[in-house]
Amino acid sequence: MRFFLYAYMTKLRFKTLLRQTTLFCGFMLLLLVAGAFAQSTKGLEKIESGSFAPSDRELGPPPSSIRIVVWNIERGLQLPRVIDFLRNANPDIVLLQEADLNARRTHHLDIAREIAEKLQMNYVFGREFLELTQGSPASPAYHGQVTLSRWPLSNPRVIRFREQSSFWRPRWYLPRMDLLQERLGGRIALVCDVNIAGQTIVTYNLHLESRGNDHLRRAQLFQVLNDSQRYGSGVPVIVAGDMNFDVSQTDARELIRQAQFQNAFAAGDSTPTAPSSLLHRGRPIDWVLTGGPVQDTDARVHQSVSASDHFPLSLTVAFHSVLSRSTSALSSSYPVSAPTSQ
Repeated sequence: MRFFLYAYMTKLRFKTLLRQTTLFCGFMLLLLVAGAFAQSTKGLEKIESGSFAPSDRELGPPPSSIRIVVWNIERGLQLPRVIDFLRNANPDIVLLQEADLNARRTHHLDIAREIAEKLQMNYVFGREFLELTQGSPASPAYHGQVTLSRWPLSNPRVIRFREQSSFWRPRWYLPRMDLLQERLGGRIALVCDVNIAGQTIVTYNLHLESRGNDHLRRAQLFQVLNDSQRYGSGVPVIVAGDMNFDVSQTDARELIRQAQFQNAFAAGDSTPTAPSSLLHRGRPIDWVLTGGPVQDTDARVHQSVSASDHFPLSLTVAFHSVLSRSTSALSSSYPVSAPTSQ
């Protein structure tokens, strides 16, 4: 009897020890994973760059005009088609949104670098989100914006918007699956100078929030336009990208006018820049705004191109004499209080 009692107590102690060991190991594993993801989120601040354009581009006088392409490339899922269009369009500056870095869905490619190498362009890449379902703590995946040019790029910086949606944040009660697109980070504008044979042009490559409401998107646009006022009247400025709403309407149009930008794509009936789907009608949500001593012409939405869930936009920008452009901050009458996140 005493033997069986001893055996029972030994078994009980073993189970207790096993349970405690399992809890401790699980806790340590959780700490390791959390630490790895914390390290990955630090990577959100990194700006990647590369130079593949021939150096002789820097020689000679500046051209009288340049060609710009703006496009949300849907992660680069159809990368060969994207590259084919860009090669045929032969742009001087390219502003792309939704470019993947090391994501499983795009075969762990560095999409920005792939495009730059194939087109022999310089590039900078800003990280918008850490894609939790597309990588791992040891090999994180990112998603963001890339600016490319045949000319030298300098002074890159990222504006991470003050107003953000909480839609993409991971929830403990939701499964980790591709469909839910769980992410860490937030929407950004990638700012960069392009040196075109001595003429500097400043580019703002932005991706405004797709989740949330127009009030949130207007607040993000306001932050960009207000930031752009730091540049003098002689500096051409391009603000372009996937804005996820119609900026040719109501108070967004007034913000753009007040900041002294032109919107060549708002002339007449705005052409849809995203094709129709089961859930959405085709809408004009991608835009190119120009400010400073430039004249934009030949604004086109390339609706025959099917390499993304957005159409590419192209625009010719001609340089001319300096115009008067105020560098004061925008009127604070625009309400920028925090919108209701969705």
